[in-house]
Amino acid sequence: MSYTIAFIGGGNMASSIIGGLTASGVKAADIWASDPVPESLQRLTQVAAVNTTSDNATAIKQADVLVLAVKPQIMKSVCESVTDSVQARKPLIISIAAGIESASLENWLGGNLPVVRCMPNTPALVRCGATGLHANAAVSTEQRQRAENILAAVGTVQWFDQESALDAVTAVSGSGPAYFFLVMEAMQNAALDLGLSPEQAKALTLQTALGAATMAADSEVDVAELRRRVTSPNGTTEKAVAALEAGGLRDIFTTAITAARDRSVELARELGD
Repeated sequence: MSYTIAFIGGGNMASSIIGGLTASGVKAADIWASDPVPESLQRLTQVAAVNTTSDNATAIKQADVLVLAVKPQIMKSVCESVTDSVQARKPLIISIAAGIESASLENWLGGNLPVVRCMPNTPALVRCGATGLHANAAVSTEQRQRAENILAAVGTVQWFDQESALDAVTAVSGSGPAYFFLVMEAMQNAALDLGLSPEQAKALTLQTALGAATMAADSEVDVAELRRRVTSPNGTTEKAVAALEAGGLRDIFTTAITAARDRSVELARELGD
């Protein structure tokens, strides 16, 4: 790699991406991380021997790519505090903060910057993430590839031409792990009601979820066909699926994901300019 990456913020997502990058062959010496909390920096150095500092400007001076990995609520103040350093360096800006639009980031950082806005999800922490990306018009082809390489270190990536699509990405994959956790929680509780032990309920539910996801990812047919193949006529699965359909499962998911999308739009207004 012939470029240097600096992270502002040393939390779990930054740690995950750094771990993925170094595991894929990126040299720790080419990575900088800044965080005001010494313990956060210490945890990062346990992941990889990256360069650390408590001074954001020091990290930015080294950066060809600047990854903004701070909480959305403090993003504006962090950006405005480093405007001069960013303008002097003009790095590619990558934001992994939910609800902050590219235009707001660019404005807070002084303008005329290449910005890639990303929406990762928490399975990135185990390098099984799904990330949506959008590049503004200032991002070059090379910079686009750099952004893709960085986020691909923790999972799959999808590019979107319209930034507004990231609101839907937030609703589907950003919030999506919680939906599956809820389904698994409900299945475990149902198993307990049917007399299985907590250990049995957990083991069977989690392995079933893992197996189903693996089958879906590896199969050449869509999930609807996979469901039909499991659902024998007049069998147990058909009874269960019919009960879920009668309960309005599809409409419930549509309502839930739409509500998440709408909240993402609201957050952009609340957190942006």
